[in-house]
Amino acid sequence: MIVAAFSSAFRIAVGLLLFGLAWDLLVRLLEIPPYMLPGPMRVASAFHERGFFLLEHAALTASETLIGFFFGVLAGSVLAILMWLSPLARRAVLPVVLVTQALPVFAIAPILVLWLGFGLTSKIVMAVLVIFFAVTSAFYDGLRRADSGLADLARLYRISRFKELLYFRIPAGLPALASGIRIAAVFAPIGAIVGEWVGAKGGLAFIMLQSNARMQTDVMFAALILLALMVLALRFSVDALTRRLVPWQRED
Repeated sequence: MIVAAFSSAFRIAVGLLLFGLAWDLLVRLLEIPPYMLPGPMRVASAFHERGFFLLEHAALTASETLIGFFFGVLAGSVLAILMWLSPLARRAVLPVVLVTQALPVFAIAPILVLWLGFGLTSKIVMAVLVIFFAVTSAFYDGLRRADSGLADLARLYRISRFKELLYFRIPAGLPALASGIRIAAVFAPIGAIVGEWVGAKGGLAFIMLQSNARMQTDVMFAALILLALMVLALRFSVDALTRRLVPWQRED
C-alpha cells in the first residue's frame, strides 16, 4: 500500500511538472500578456509574496469543504437507510431529493446566503446539498441490490427488517457507499466555492473575485492552484479511508 501511494504521488508530481513546463512554453511562444495568462514563475512569485494570505483563505475554504463533506456523507447515508427501511419515507423523500438536484446550485446559493448569512453556515449547507445525493443514490442502490441469497436467508430466519439491514444489507452496501463517498470528495469543494462566489467574507473564491476585479491574474491563478491541490488531497485521503472501510473489495 505504501509503495502504491508513493508510485501514485510520483506520477502526479511528474504530471504536474510536465504541465508546468507546457504552460511556460505556451506563454513564451505565443507571447500571451500576463493579465490574460501569467506564466508559472509569476504565479510562483505571487505565492512567495502573498503565501500566508493565500493559505489563510485556503484554510477557510478547506474547513467549509471538510465540514460540508462530513455532514453530506452523514446525511446521504442516513437518508439511504431511511429510504430502504420505509417505502413510505422513500416515496415522500425521493421527490424532494430529486428537486434539490435539479435546481442549479447558482440558483440556490443566493437564497442560502440570504437566509444563513455570509459566514460558514451557508457554505457548509451548500456543500452538503451538492454532495449528499451522490452518497444517497450510491448507498441506496447498494442496500437494494444486496445478494438475493442474503435476503432469502433473512426471510428464512424471519429476522426483523432492522436486523436484516444491520447484519446483511449494510455490509453488502459498503462498497457502493465507498464509491459514493469518492464521488462526493470531488464535488464537495464546489458547494463551498459557489457559496463564496455568491457572497463571502473570505475564502479562495473570494480571493479570485477580488483579484479578477483588480486584474491581479497571478494571484487568481495561485488561488486556483491551491483549490486544485485541495481537491487532489481530499480525493486521495478519501481513497485511503474507503480502502480501510471495504478492505475486502478488490481494486485493479
